[in-house]
Amino acid sequence: MADHEKQVIEQADVSPQTLEELKHTRTIDTVHQDEAVKVLAQYAGDETWTPEEEKKLVRKIDRRLVSILCVTYGLQYYDKAMLSQAAIFGLRADLELSVGNRYSFSASIFYLGFIVGSYPAILMAQRWPIERVASAIVAVWGACLMCSAACHNYQSFYAQRFFLGFLESGISPMFMLVVGGWYRKPEQALRMGAWYCCTGYVSAVSPLINYGLGHIKGGSLNSWQYMYLVAGAITILWAIVIYFLMPPDPIRAKRFTERERYIAVARMRENNSGVRNTHFKVEQLWESLLDIKFWLIFAIAFLMMIANGPVSSFIPIIISGFGFNSLNSLLLTLPAGVVIGTIELVAPYLAYRIPRIRTWVIAICQIGTILASILLWQLPRSSKGGLLFACYILASFGGGYAVTMGLQIANTAGYTKRSVTSSGIFVGYCLGNFVGPLLFKPKDAPVYAPGFIAVLITSIISGLLAIVYRYVCLWDNKKRDDSGVMENFEHAYEDDLTDKKNPQFRFTV
Repeated sequence: MADHEKQVIEQADVSPQTLEELKHTRTIDTVHQDEAVKVLAQYAGDETWTPEEEKKLVRKIDRRLVSILCVTYGLQYYDKAMLSQAAIFGLRADLELSVGNRYSFSASIFYLGFIVGSYPAILMAQRWPIERVASAIVAVWGACLMCSAACHNYQSFYAQRFFLGFLESGISPMFMLVVGGWYRKPEQALRMGAWYCCTGYVSAVSPLINYGLGHIKGGSLNSWQYMYLVAGAITILWAIVIYFLMPPDPIRAKRFTERERYIAVARMRENNSGVRNTHFKVEQLWESLLDIKFWLIFAIAFLMMIANGPVSSFIPIIISGFGFNSLNSLLLTLPAGVVIGTIELVAPYLAYRIPRIRTWVIAICQIGTILASILLWQLPRSSKGGLLFACYILASFGGGYAVTMGLQIANTAGYTKRSVTSSGIFVGYCLGNFVGPLLFKPKDAPVYAPGFIAVLITSIISGLLAIVYRYVCLWDNKKRDDSGVMENFEHAYEDDLTDKKNPQFRFTV
């Protein structure tokens, strides 16, 4: 052995045998291949595992990951829906939002920020550690939320709403990627529903908090300003929890053993969609834009979310139009949160338990929104029971949307393509949320007939498009089967293949 090699061994404190092992260490191409290959290549233990061992691991992942996603998304919706609750406690009068469509536009401009911010956020999440990006975004949006209390006119409130949307936009696409990296296709729908249902359940909790804050009288601030300050402070504190406790993906997750990490990665082969790749691939971007299935999902999200305009921004105002005072109107929104949260959990659970039912679930969930829009349009204002029932089921589309997110992740392979399409579905989501509030004009109060007619039409079309998407996927699967290439997972982590490029990939319906 040469003197310089002996010197290297002594300085590094390794044996000659170790040096030989290093010389033969496999170099892994993480530009073209998924980073999961690193975990598989470095693992030297038993490569098989029992179903019980996998179930135990999945329960551990649920405890450490899903709980973080649930609380974070619940806080996001709490912050986002603050507008409709603050509106009945003086915000509209103090900020001159009662003039014309100013209030409706203050709801819509939030989603312009969402559209502008969604792609930069997801690009950062692909390039840098996703848990750090998420933590930073949550902290800054909490500070931005607190700044709402400093707004003194509608112009400054518009600016605040735009930047709040800009900051919050990345969380949902990031969470879709996280779920897609940890869970097998059959498991994804339920986990998507678990964190998305928090939009409903937090609506059953936040009115209680704001009901208490609404009783604050006197002092230099109004009650709606206290609502924003409290919500923002809670959000900033939660950002610290995300930074230290959120497991980002099976490759880099802390507090998992080497074997647990291996199983977590190896079991994901059957998704045929990879776990993580930090290199942005332009060819996958263009493939996304030319994929009919992506545009169908985009259209479903856009049309579905027209109905979210009245849900997120007008329900307390609509209920107060039935003759209830501000505090009682706020309390009467509580059942809506429980009902919708349950629908948003049950729909993904059905998609999880029953194979090949996801697109039917999306279509069926639209029926509740269709019925509610008809009742709110046609019932006289004296029929308070029927009108309240309609308010409580109006957001039934939320269950379908939770399933739609899981469907998009399950049916997209290639990390860049998944990043692009995950953000893309939220652009559709944002456009629907932008248009929705603008359809509910003050001159149409208290019935808002034109708005609910629009919700009725778009809900019907959205449900029909879900069925079209189903048969497009089935046709593509049949074409692949007929070619003689059957579903398999041997190339799952190779070349970061997209769903179009991998003939072994099959679409979920």
